[in-house]
Amino acid sequence: MKEQLEALVSQMHKSNILYAEAVREFKKRFIIAVLLETKGNQCGAAKQLQMHRNTLSRTLEELKIDVRQLRGAKRPSKSVRPVAAERKMAR
Repeated sequence: MKEQLEALVSQMHKSNILYAEAVREFKKRFIIAVLLETKGNQCGAAKQLQMHRNTLSRTLEELKIDVRQLRGAKRPSKSVRPVAAERKMAR
């Protein structure tokens, strides 16, 4: 893995990628990998990353990561679900 990382860093340097841009991209991909593993659970991801949940939340905003896309298919949002009264009428 160390050799792969060194090759990647060398390639990025030769491509004139700035340090700040490289660090940002690394952080983004690392956090996304952990979030995918935790199915978008931010508390679980923060625990694995050994950072505070609020720090992770701020980092997600900074990196423009939409956790909803990483959670997979879940129940529809409230605006899409039938209202309780409609469900009762359907019975």
